[in-house]
Amino acid sequence: MNNFIKDDFLLESETAQQLYTQFAAPAPIIDYHCHLSPKDIAENRCFNNITEAWLEGDHYKWRAMRTLGLDESFCTGQQSAKDKFVAWAKTVPYTMRNPLYHWTHLELKRYFGVDEILNEESAERIYEKTSRLLSENADFSTRGLLKKMNVKVVCTTDDPLDELQYHRMNNATNDFTKIFPTWRPDKAININKGEEFLIYIQKLSKVSENQIDSFAAFLEALEIRMKHFDAHHCRMSDHGVEQIHAEDYQTEEVEVIFQKALQAGDLSDAEIGKYKSAIFYELGIRYHKFGWAQQYHLGALRDNSIRQYENLGPDTGFDSIGDWPQAESLSRFLGKLDHNDQLAKTIIYNLNPADNYVIGTMIGNFQGEVAGKIQFGSGWWFLDQKEGMEWQLNALSNLGLLPCFIGMLTDSRSFLSFPRHEYFRRILCNLFGKEIEAGLLPNDLDWIGQIIQNICYYNVKDYAFSLIEAYQD
Repeated sequence: MNNFIKDDFLLESETAQQLYTQFAAPAPIIDYHCHLSPKDIAENRCFNNITEAWLEGDHYKWRAMRTLGLDESFCTGQQSAKDKFVAWAKTVPYTMRNPLYHWTHLELKRYFGVDEILNEESAERIYEKTSRLLSENADFSTRGLLKKMNVKVVCTTDDPLDELQYHRMNNATNDFTKIFPTWRPDKAININKGEEFLIYIQKLSKVSENQIDSFAAFLEALEIRMKHFDAHHCRMSDHGVEQIHAEDYQTEEVEVIFQKALQAGDLSDAEIGKYKSAIFYELGIRYHKFGWAQQYHLGALRDNSIRQYENLGPDTGFDSIGDWPQAESLSRFLGKLDHNDQLAKTIIYNLNPADNYVIGTMIGNFQGEVAGKIQFGSGWWFLDQKEGMEWQLNALSNLGLLPCFIGMLTDSRSFLSFPRHEYFRRILCNLFGKEIEAGLLPNDLDWIGQIIQNICYYNVKDYAFSLIEAYQD
């Protein structure tokens, strides 16, 4: 059966097709938040088969396969690469109207020229063709795959302990795609993790060559590592949190709480809240100092299945949307930094769509200095599908300035996920195209085309990357 991905895919008018073809499609990609392996890029990894490239670590696909009742061995277990792929192919026809159906066929077509539907009948020949290309053709190495999608910049997600040697290695030898680190200090924030937190403190003390025996020393050690990241062209931080903490606290209180944690004492919810409020604020000050943008991914309820967390660990497909209140604490946090003129560029992502208008209005409270300083981040995780993207784009349009938006990212662990940028760009062009043809917007394709190019590429380039010498446009 022939693929349904045609030139007009998701483009419901001639104007939308023109906007996409002329302005969106040619724009390079800056993927400013993902979970790709810098080691794989630096070493230019070649995959042995499509299962390695496509199914390893992809908890989106695993969730669908489990829902169909397939055994865990086909997801994270010991089945052969081919059998895992066939199991996924069996699942694909059941993913209709799930974004996985669109992504799957976009990825097969854009990377491998596969122009047919993936199902049990086509599974074996598609497996053989794609695996042969991946294992035998240099253009299908990690760097080759990035170049094929015109990816100019990749920002990985990196712990403060990371030495970043693979970023150095890649950027010294790769003239097409540069990789920059993103500071992700979640383990330094999770004081509630007990022994895990203590082990992390020990590692941080060693790598920073700074004895951590107080909260002040802890902050000093983190800043030492921030200098290391900054020297490697880090221009963004990122936090994956349920909600921002912004309780009132005194520095002396936080020191007592930190010392209690160092002694493996049990902390109350109030103490944890005060500590997190302090560390968020102190890090926020430093992000402003270093000129970084700060990212906050809010609202994920993680590791819901205790049984599977114990079996498989985190990030294996057992997370969902949480419903914590966001507005008040977010306002207090941003407002405190803004009041002291220490508010960095900020990108806020919400996982609960009920918070779209909360975030859409919140960003308007703290704008100034540069265009789009405070950003409502693109549809994230469960919302990076057609409807979720449209919700985000419409909320931002209604409440802010869509032309200042910095656009899409993959948030992915897969080197085959970059057609998600195409998916977003087609949805964006379709929104503008429909309203032009309905008479709701002027038929000024030069101006609207420039808006689209800016959202797809130039806005985020100017937002965070234009001054990096290692990055050549």
